[in-house]
Amino acid sequence: MMQPTISYLTDVYFGIGVTNIVPDLLAEIGIRRPLLVTDPGLRDLGIAERVGLNDAHVYSRVGTNPSEPQVLEARQEYRNGQCDGLVAVGGGSSIDLAKCAGILVGHAGTLESFTLRRGGTERITRRVPPIVAVPTTAGSGSEVGRAALVTLRCGDKVGIVSRFLTPAAAVCDPELTLTMPPPLSAGTGMDAISHCVETFCSTRCNPVADAIALDGLERGCRHIETVYGDGSNREARKEMMLCALQGGLAFQKSLGAAHSLSHPLGSLDGQLHHGTLNGLLLPVVLRFNADYCADKLEAMAQRLRLKKGSDLPEYFDALNRQLGMPESLAELGVTREELEPLAAKAAADHCSPTNPRPLDEAACRMLYLSVL
Repeated sequence: MMQPTISYLTDVYFGIGVTNIVPDLLAEIGIRRPLLVTDPGLRDLGIAERVGLNDAHVYSRVGTNPSEPQVLEARQEYRNGQCDGLVAVGGGSSIDLAKCAGILVGHAGTLESFTLRRGGTERITRRVPPIVAVPTTAGSGSEVGRAALVTLRCGDKVGIVSRFLTPAAAVCDPELTLTMPPPLSAGTGMDAISHCVETFCSTRCNPVADAIALDGLERGCRHIETVYGDGSNREARKEMMLCALQGGLAFQKSLGAAHSLSHPLGSLDGQLHHGTLNGLLLPVVLRFNADYCADKLEAMAQRLRLKKGSDLPEYFDALNRQLGMPESLAELGVTREELEPLAAKAAADHCSPTNPRPLDEAACRMLYLSVL
């Protein structure tokens, strides 16, 4: 019997070339007729063959940010194929979409009825079919997370959280990230780093998650510039995938203001990259929170060999510049008029309660305008 590299919250198979275990792993879990959930680009690159699922039923219309119509399409594909499990291959969008489709496969009700804002966690049961996650980016951490983000028909980007959404297994092969272009390497890498920062600063108490987040932060910051400049560096790609994995393992603490702000932005046109937004927002959020988690900033600064915690915002500003990240929301095409209704949504986001500093609508508006 295969043994996972890591078993913490779920089983993780990690290493160069580990993708080749997927067919045997599915058999061990009991998945005979998987639905492969992926995006058009990976489909065209032959990802089904790459993971040994040539004959699998496929849903390959996942977008940059998963949407309710896509979830309903995937559910129908699952039923058409008489599938008994899901294999999500791609970035966080593919994995999150597979989780949402799994909910609707096993439960009656609208997708919104299962969201956090509708008290949906208690409605999700073990009837979610087994999910195997195969990340092809090093960012979201969704391969080991219990949450999914989805944009509803009404346009709101919302969170769904349940322990039954944690994949049965994650297959993390750094080889699958080697062809990511520099901008995607930067955006997904900053996503992973922001997870480590915000989970560490979260107001929830979880020393195990804190240790994992700090280690992930150090790995990510040490190697992100390398993968940006040389995507073929396998060692650096491995370290960035570990950073993403560790950020996901620390999700038990929830996140903070950077994510509260980026979630509504992700619903504007469906094309704004979540990790890129988090990277842009991270320095201003750290300045906003500084007096409310000074000890956490000092601990992170020590791991990054900075002189003091107050150096962190400028450190991440400089890192963003090195990675060619956008310097403002306006650079991404966002207007002041579009931002105005988002402040209330950000304040009500599921990540806001664990931000170190209380986060209300006025604060969210101020933070948005500071990066416009």
